[in-house]
Amino acid sequence: MSRLSSVSVPLLCGAFLYCFSLFLWFFGVMNTDLGLGGGYMVEWQFFSFCGVEWTFPVVVDYTSVTFSCFVCLISGSVSLFSVSYMEGEVFLRRFMYLIMAFVGSMNLLIYVPSLITVLLGWDGLGIVSFALVIYYQNKKSLAAGMLTVLANRVGDVLLILCICLMVNWGDWGLSTGMFGDFGVFVCFLLVIGGMTKSAQIPFSAWLPAAMAAPTPVSALVHSSTLVTAGVYLVVRFYGSLSEVSEVLWFLSKIGGLTLLMAGLSACFETDLKKIIALSTLSQLGLMMFTIGIGYPLIAIFHLFTHALFKALLFLCAGSIIHSMVDTQDSRILGGLNELLPFSSSCLVMSSVVLCGMPFLSGFYSKDLILEGSFTSMMSSLELVIVLVGAGLSLVYSMRLMLNGVFGQYFGSSLVTFGVESSYMLVSMGVLSMGAVMGGWSLQVVWVDANGFSVVSSFVKLVIGIVTFGGLGYFILVKAGGAKEKIAGGLSHFFSSMWFMGVVSGSLLSGKGLNKGVSAHLCLDSGWMEVFGGQGVFYGVSSLAVGHSVVQGGSVLVFVRVSLMLVLFCLVLFM
Repeated sequence: MSRLSSVSVPLLCGAFLYCFSLFLWFFGVMNTDLGLGGGYMVEWQFFSFCGVEWTFPVVVDYTSVTFSCFVCLISGSVSLFSVSYMEGEVFLRRFMYLIMAFVGSMNLLIYVPSLITVLLGWDGLGIVSFALVIYYQNKKSLAAGMLTVLANRVGDVLLILCICLMVNWGDWGLSTGMFGDFGVFVCFLLVIGGMTKSAQIPFSAWLPAAMAAPTPVSALVHSSTLVTAGVYLVVRFYGSLSEVSEVLWFLSKIGGLTLLMAGLSACFETDLKKIIALSTLSQLGLMMFTIGIGYPLIAIFHLFTHALFKALLFLCAGSIIHSMVDTQDSRILGGLNELLPFSSSCLVMSSVVLCGMPFLSGFYSKDLILEGSFTSMMSSLELVIVLVGAGLSLVYSMRLMLNGVFGQYFGSSLVTFGVESSYMLVSMGVLSMGAVMGGWSLQVVWVDANGFSVVSSFVKLVIGIVTFGGLGYFILVKAGGAKEKIAGGLSHFFSSMWFMGVVSGSLLSGKGLNKGVSAHLCLDSGWMEVFGGQGVFYGVSSLAVGHSVVQGGSVLVFVRVSLMLVLFCLVLFM
């Protein structure tokens, strides 16, 4: 009975989310009106003040319904996976409440197209993510949680500034034209706010640090919720951002650099979860780049397919870590194809989908992005950076598979080795079907996702080389240790994410907190108290004491006050 009560909450949450996801798929995603570009919008007006209407809008279109369907599907798999992974956890019910609050905040963000109401889901994601990252309550988790929440607060402040500046338009939906320098500034604030949530350069340090959270949280955060919120925000308001070409130019450059930086860092990382986290960062950079070159629908299509196989990748990693008694070093792991056949098979399959192999989910969106890169107006250097960054996905995926799955096991005795539970198998099996058939299913029911670009045979050959070219890297490595020769003295630079931990992590969590404490001591508890509340209190108290002394009836005090008044009049009138 105690066993049933401990797993009843995650089982009920998983069943509810699966049912809601099926409802959205059959009655929303497969709805032809929504698939042909239609949609519905419901808006409640609370009051109007000085020409500004305070409303709560809800938009139901193909993008929001599909995204919500995938969020519920992945959340249901995570809940079912947590039954086994969080087995023996004392506060399992509290953990599931946090997961459901996280899913609710994400759905609120998805369906609301107004900036002032987007903050409800935006701040909810930030607060709940902090509680989930510090769930294990140790120093590492607390440091990662502080870095995560401080980076997210930067985005919150920028969105609040957008809301304050947009009062002049009387509309927080960015549906009016953004003309002039003022509109450019608002669009830049919105884009940089989205970059903080999606961990683009220079706000990239918090995403690998958030791996301190439990693996089910990582699967949810880094696939379809927190990190994709910034991408979704930019896509939702793309209609106004497209009027400011400078913003899209800036976004494409930052996305390309993030794609390259994360791909190179993943090739030198050894922690299993951080490799997958850096691959997430690489794909987020690819999405931002795609939006910047003018293909928001392809970016959101890649976001949907990425959510499916990345959640599967994290669940496979969680199953391996759980069975290997919390071993995350990929150099130690090995022989998983014999020890954990189902988890290792799903890990290999999801890695193959990540590389963009033909006729799997990642192929449909990644191929469209690469074709769009050749047909867009960009420099040759930027095109080379994007192609190299996209090709690195095969490099770090092959490195992970050869070392962790098909390599030799260097760990300790397998006496404490565990096996996969039925809950893990079901959750990974559901996501496996989505990773294989998700891209094809979306292209069948979503007309706008069927991109069409006329490219030459040479371009298709280059795309094929980018997709499969990582195999040549491993031939060079096996031939003579080309990794050290290619990287040389830059290996530390590549493995440290281009020093993003120093640039953004230390600036926010280290120097930022120290300067905040100094400002609190010098200003809040110092000069602002002298010239503020405490100073006024002491000044008024002194005046009251002096006034009571003057009114005390003493002849000596009366004579002194009279002499001071006479002296003041003489100085004033002479």
